Amino acid sequence: MSKSFIISGGGTGGHIFPALSIANGLQAQYPDASIHFIGAKGKMEMTRVPAAGFQITGVPIAGINRQKPWKSWSVPFKLVYALWLCRKILKHRKPDAVIGTGGYASGPALLMAQRMGIPTVVQEQNSFAGVTNIKLGAKAKVICTAYKNAERFFPADKVTLTGNPVREAFTNALPQQNASKELLGLDPKRPTLLILGGSLGARAVNQQMEKSLPVLLEQGWQIYWQCGKLYEKDYKTLNSEAVKVHAFIDDMATAYAAADAVVSRAGAGTLSELCLIGKAAVLIPSPNVAEDHQTHNARALSEKGAAVLITEKELDQRFTLELEALYQNSNRRDRLGENIQKLALPKATTDICTLISDLIA
Repeated sequence: MSKSFIISGGGTGGHIFPALSIANGLQAQYPDASIHFIGAKGKMEMTRVPAAGFQITGVPIAGINRQKPWKSWSVPFKLVYALWLCRKILKHRKPDAVIGTGGYASGPALLMAQRMGIPTVVQEQNSFAGVTNIKLGAKAKVICTAYKNAERFFPADKVTLTGNPVREAFTNALPQQNASKELLGLDPKRPTLLILGGSLGARAVNQQMEKSLPVLLEQGWQIYWQCGKLYEKDYKTLNSEAVKVHAFIDDMATAYAAADAVVSRAGAGTLSELCLIGKAAVLIPSPNVAEDHQTHNARALSEKGAAVLITEKELDQRFTLELEALYQNSNRRDRLGENIQKLALPKATTDICTLISDLIA
């Protein structure tokens, strides 16, 4: 009898890419399995998942607006409707297991599966677990984590340290650095700074980059900058021979290969990629995420000498100074790269799919 799986996760690339990696892993293991996604209507998974060859159903679900809570009056109604819709999908598809990688739709999908007695798997990507995942973890059969000490949040007997699944491009060796620089229109002789503001863009990182650009170019860097689609209009005028601005980078393997150092947010998926590629990283955690988990993620690396952590409040004082130090000292860049690579868990997807197989056997 062919297997059926439902995977739920989205809102950002950090939830979607692991979900797709798990889907591909399960498909390789069970070629005739039915794999269906549940996502949040209007979020990026609704285009990304079909583009990767999987079906998805969108449910109307949103988080609470932390800045303007009064705008969230419709959230409880959306949640009730999302739960009803998830129940309908689960009854129709009769999955062997439901896997959640985080994001708005993950909560109702896993909660309803647990109520219906369907085995659930929680994939917790952050070093500091979110409230929803902690609640779901109490009744989940398996909890896959990316950081040690997850027993602080979950029943210890359910937890396995697997790491975060990453896109296949980063589990293989990266392309050659100089060839990658040429391919991106950069000078092979000049150190390259890769700026990642996440798939939608990070305002504070972008603003700091715009402000610091003359200084960074004077230091000697050339810049390859993902500003996010929300900010493309603001920054594409800054394009020059030494500065390449893009809304989104499709070929991340080449961008990582070209980089001598990376400036990034501290989302779990990006950090897992940085661990695998082993490059010096300056991390600027977003303070606007649930439970401030990006700061916890970044600290878990910086405390091991595996990354430089700069909070948004410190950007003006430290940003150009830290990058000047990295530009001048290639040994320090190498050391940071080596330390971060020691934390990589490259077999995450395989390990998670094995746990799912054991669960449904």
